[in-house]
Amino acid sequence: MTLKIHIDDSAAPYEQVRAQISEQARSGVLPVGYRLPTVRGLAESLGLAANTVAKAYRALESDGVIETRGRHGTFVAAAGSAAERELAAAAQTYAERARRLGLTEAAALAAVRDALRAAYGE
Repeated sequence: MTLKIHIDDSAAPYEQVRAQISEQARSGVLPVGYRLPTVRGLAESLGLAANTVAKAYRALESDGVIETRGRHGTFVAAAGSAAERELAAAAQTYAERARRLGLTEAAALAAVRDALRAAYGE
């Protein structure tokens, strides 16, 4: 696993860790079942505070990308299924809310495109 933290980046270090691990798990660079370094070990190797890495791990676990197995360690979770289910549920909730607000499909899609551009920096 290779991570690079850019101090001058506008994204917080924990977000950089979260995004890079998430991308590597999604792309298969980190296979399902891969054991991640301990929070302290990764923090030391990246020159970050342990709390920063712990925050990234908590976010990744919440997203279903990794799973913690107590003292056995932290591992890459089964690819995408939990994340895809959560995304589908969020999309359904958004679509229902947009309809209740009286927005057209085009307006709802435009709002999503704007939000995605902002989130992905395009």
